[in-house]
Amino acid sequence: MTKADLLLHPVRLRVVQALLGREMTPQQLVEVLGDVPQATLYRHVAKLADGGMLTVVSERPVRGVTERTYGVVRDAVSLGPDDLAGLSARDHAQRFHVFAATMLASFGRAVEAAEGPDGVDAVAERIGYRVAPLWLTDDEVDAVLEELRAVVGRVLDNDPTAGRRRRLLYTVLLPDA
Repeated sequence: MTKADLLLHPVRLRVVQALLGREMTPQQLVEVLGDVPQATLYRHVAKLADGGMLTVVSERPVRGVTERTYGVVRDAVSLGPDDLAGLSARDHAQRFHVFAATMLASFGRAVEAAEGPDGVDAVAERIGYRVAPLWLTDDEVDAVLEELRAVVGRVLDNDPTAGRRRRLLYTVLLPDA
């Protein structure tokens, strides 16, 4: 199984997403991903750990068994050019479908949680989505991506503290057909 196949599975991608920037036990993951059956979740956590995408950050005995706390191996869950090389258009479309479906589900959960009696205050919740057409050379694209990596990199390792809220940033960059 390739790294892309391991990661771009609907349940496994949600597990990785849930663990990005935090650590949890499988039982905590069951609570966060309430619609995924426990046995299914445990099976996918094991696959991600065996594939090197999750690491055990601590263990403790609980009622005669060892409870493990997992974290994401950040470099392992990023797909680079080598991971996507040689994929057909159909392969890319299937993998992107999983990515987009996961993003849509995250969006749905976020707006449902934010809905009040007057709807969702997208400004107050800092919810946004847009398409921005950019006319760029390949070198300019590379420069923009490097700047984005730098900006996101500065806050990627922020610890959860009072006043900080976990947020998900999805990125998609496409050439316009």
